[in-house]
Amino acid sequence: MAKMSDVAKKAGVSVATVSRALCKPETVKPETRKKVEVAIQELNYKPNMLARQFRTNETKTIMVVVPDIANPFFSRVLRGIESVAHKKGYQVLLGDTSNNIDQEQRYLEILKQRLADGMILLTARMDKDSLLEISQDYPVVLACEYIEGSDIPIVSIDNISSARKVTEHLIKLGHTRIAHITGPTNVILSRDRIKGYKQALETNDLFYEEVFVQEGDFTYESGFNQMSKLLALNNRPSAVFAANDEMAIGAIKAVKLQGLKVPEDIAIVGFDNIKVSSIFEPALTTISQPKFEMGNVAMELLLKILDGQEVKRKQFVLADELIIRESCGGKVNSTI
Repeated sequence: MAKMSDVAKKAGVSVATVSRALCKPETVKPETRKKVEVAIQELNYKPNMLARQFRTNETKTIMVVVPDIANPFFSRVLRGIESVAHKKGYQVLLGDTSNNIDQEQRYLEILKQRLADGMILLTARMDKDSLLEISQDYPVVLACEYIEGSDIPIVSIDNISSARKVTEHLIKLGHTRIAHITGPTNVILSRDRIKGYKQALETNDLFYEEVFVQEGDFTYESGFNQMSKLLALNNRPSAVFAANDEMAIGAIKAVKLQGLKVPEDIAIVGFDNIKVSSIFEPALTTISQPKFEMGNVAMELLLKILDGQEVKRKQFVLADELIIRESCGGKVNSTI
């Protein structure tokens, strides 16, 4: 395996010059830098990244923490993060908490140990004070989930407005008995979607029934189970708003197993616009989040912090879109 001294000898420069060409190329003359680059290619030299970390006090690695890697929503956000990170020479290290708050806390230790330069959290379920304390000492950005009253840079949509929008769509279609399968209520975005649902009912003078609100956990199985409970009610709902697409698909499965049809017997809408929502039968009406853009903006924010720039704007609320498909029985405006 080629060493830095071999590169220096072949390029006709000192080892120190090779080191500068790798770590601070702007300090090396273009013609000298070119010689070093040619030597590196010919010798297939692989720089020792650990040694470089000790010299520069940076890892060129960022940590991204997700609550559940099995949820397809996060794959598009991750691609948005990586598209910016790779252009800037950063590697992305992925951590999956499996919705475990203790695991989320353990991933923060990676920052404390300087094994990553910064972190993007796509989950924020730990103690608020602990997270705020970490963010004061280390570069941290929140995306998708968020914390109320936080000074941490945040990238999200307006979940209250989005939930109100999709619920009002069901009301405009003539539904008055609308149920809601929520996400975990210890998560703020779940609580915000409940608020939006309630606001839509109140604005349209519809009665809020507690039995129509069932708590899921964002999984297909919970959507199926909570829908089964709703179907067992004497006065079952005519429409259901599920807080994400996976639960909506589980709900549709439960309806079909009862010999009922969607949307003829029960209309169902979801949230997130994951890829399968457009190809499922019936195709799912849902709120589309700008997942790739969320990742882009979050990574760009983190890079500014890493570069020592002042981030004056701390909250970025991106636009969502109501995608109307067959599952609600409304006029279709998109099938993509």
